[in-house]
Amino acid sequence: MAGVTLSKITKTYGEVRAVDAVSLHIRNGELLALLGPSGCGKTTTLRMIAGFVTPTEGQIRFGEQEVTYVPVHQRHVGMVFQGYALFPHLSVEKNIAFGLRVQGWDTARKEKKVADMLRWVQLEAMAERMPRALSGGQQQRVALARAMAIEPAVLLLDEPFSALDAKLRTQMRSEIRELQKEAAITSVFVTHDQEEAMAIADRIGVMNQGRLEQLGSAEDLYQRPASRFVATFIGKCNLLEGRVAAEGRFELQNGQACGFATAPAGELRAMCFRPEHARLEHSSPTSGNALKATVRTVTYLGAQTEYELRTAADERLLVSVASDAARHAVQVGDERYVCWDPAQCVLVA
Repeated sequence: MAGVTLSKITKTYGEVRAVDAVSLHIRNGELLALLGPSGCGKTTTLRMIAGFVTPTEGQIRFGEQEVTYVPVHQRHVGMVFQGYALFPHLSVEKNIAFGLRVQGWDTARKEKKVADMLRWVQLEAMAERMPRALSGGQQQRVALARAMAIEPAVLLLDEPFSALDAKLRTQMRSEIRELQKEAAITSVFVTHDQEEAMAIADRIGVMNQGRLEQLGSAEDLYQRPASRFVATFIGKCNLLEGRVAAEGRFELQNGQACGFATAPAGELRAMCFRPEHARLEHSSPTSGNALKATVRTVTYLGAQTEYELRTAADERLLVSVASDAARHAVQVGDERYVCWDPAQCVLVA
């Protein structure tokens, strides 16, 4: 197995920079998610790692080997496509064996590997079935077994859960996580679903407009976003515009001062805090930050109840509290103070 290193890889189509100088290192055995909205460059990045797309600039390495211009069939990668791309005329067993046949494995070795893969994904009883006779989850397992059978140096997964319903998607992402860890294979997983990325990835690279905005663990991205894009894309976030007036003092656009504990370097123009880090009070507290606002909506979400409020300056604020504590406590039209701790907010550019 090998880690993967991308050094300032760029892909342009005419004047469009689909991927713009992306650099990152995917550790040996790590599952890294590339997360972002449609058109952000994540799939193009994955396809450059696979060898389907050649970078305009930059370098790609598998371990110590440069593979930037190595053809896809020589890179030794396993690929699970968005639509699984199973061969409809081949059985489960023959789909899994396809890559081994192409690589010229001898019959005995090939049969043993296919049997191992069928057992690994728990599909031994379905070896002779055709893809059309399988459920979506079973087809995904076949696609994963086919990708893993060739013992790839790197496993690449391109939004493999998009065709599944919500319940099966949750089940399959857990299974893939377990299988990937068991195999200890370096893996890159592309998704636009933040919950999916946070649930299974060791680290997440958030992409926007062809650039890598931030790379880190799910906790890093959620608690310490490096930009307003990351702050608003990963979970829900309250974002208040303003400026840093002094150390520990952030001045909102209406002139009101709010405190903060730490801030990164650079020109910071917005204060971010999460809805679950806020609370509603009848009066302004003697310490901490607070904004007076009017309740516009109350949304029951099971374990949590979410309140949307608007300030006099029409700033939108979200507060999320446990539903048991929230029941009947606050109604639409009520005026409350939205309060939050300076230590639980982050400043972003």
